[in-house]
Amino acid sequence: MVSIADPAGFLRGLFDTAVQHALPAHGMAAALPPPPRGRTLVLGAGKAAGAMVHALEALWPPHAALSGLVVTRYGHTPPRPPGVPARVEIAEAAHPVPDAAGLRAAERMLALTQGLTAEDLVLCLISGGGSSLLTLPCEGLTLEDKQALNRALLHSGANITEMNCVRKHLSRIKGGRLAAASAPAQVVTLAISDVPGDDPAVIASGPTVPDETTCADALAILSRYGIALPQSVEAALRRGDLETPKPADARLPEHPVHLLATPLQSLQAAAEKASAAGLAVHLLGDAIEGESREVGRMHGGMARAIALERSSLQRPCVLLSGGETTVTVTAHIPADQRGRGGRAGEFCMGVAEALQGQPDVWALAADTDGIDGMEDNAGARVSPDTLARASALGLSLASHQQRNDAYGFFSALGDLVVTGPTHTNVNDFRAILVL
Repeated sequence: MVSIADPAGFLRGLFDTAVQHALPAHGMAAALPPPPRGRTLVLGAGKAAGAMVHALEALWPPHAALSGLVVTRYGHTPPRPPGVPARVEIAEAAHPVPDAAGLRAAERMLALTQGLTAEDLVLCLISGGGSSLLTLPCEGLTLEDKQALNRALLHSGANITEMNCVRKHLSRIKGGRLAAASAPAQVVTLAISDVPGDDPAVIASGPTVPDETTCADALAILSRYGIALPQSVEAALRRGDLETPKPADARLPEHPVHLLATPLQSLQAAAEKASAAGLAVHLLGDAIEGESREVGRMHGGMARAIALERSSLQRPCVLLSGGETTVTVTAHIPADQRGRGGRAGEFCMGVAEALQGQPDVWALAADTDGIDGMEDNAGARVSPDTLARASALGLSLASHQQRNDAYGFFSALGDLVVTGPTHTNVNDFRAILVL
């Protein structure tokens, strides 16, 4: 008989295990090449960039030269480890909507690639969030245009692969262009995956990886979601002037790409912890996409069926999943009346709706970077009394769903999951416990 005295605390422990397994120091040593005959330049971007730099500085031979620049989100640079001298600059910029600091960092990175030789090494540290942090708009597109585009993509319901296809074609540094600028130096990419399928060409819009998507693909995505561009930029896309470097590009010979952490590895670490507690574990997948609320309803419905013994799955068990869902912001709600929240909170509202107060079922969903959307929480949790407590406070789940206000709903209940920056990012973590 499995007995878990604190179900909510148990789920938080699974999340913490998943995050801990994704910290960059775990897999970096085995992925590092030897120092080159020339110099080593470190470039990179993402929410884990600061932690990746610290891990690299601790592992790189003290006598070997090391310099460069990475950019991470404001507040996401971890404390420097004792006794590890700083050799690589860490800049901070805005995410998910880019700002001038990110633009300056991208310009400086491109400038640092000038004069590289075949005896030099470029270590690229790439993690989720890099698409917004590494902002260098194409000709004809201003920073303000890029900010508007990012907001439109974030509200559109486009998935991460679609968003990054557009971003790659409207950039001077993403979509393989950073690697092209680094030629003829050797390039080695160390990445932490936050995308379904772990495709390096999608992680942070693949600044060091050849791009197989096309200008026509980007135009089709913009058309699908009704997103407009300045006329001159749209014309450049139609002419193919903004095409990205392709696999046959001589500036991008095959170079090593090492995945230091992936969503599946973190889910497996959480699964081992749950299994050790005596629970059956059902890993539903690490690449689940779709509308967050609908995915939540599906997961919640599955858990309720298990609890009611109307499923081939038996309790006690835990359902685990990862991936990157989307939130389509309700268009007819005026901007000043829209709520706050992100994918994890939206998922939890869907779970709560589907569970209908089902006893013996708890859930937690959180983003492994510690930030759900643009808020200060990582996610939220659901318990058997979530709807009853909401009703007692006069909260309408349907109203909060309509306004995309997951933050307001779970904040009022005291059920936000708050971690602060975790210094990694392997995307969404979701767990439902059925006792």
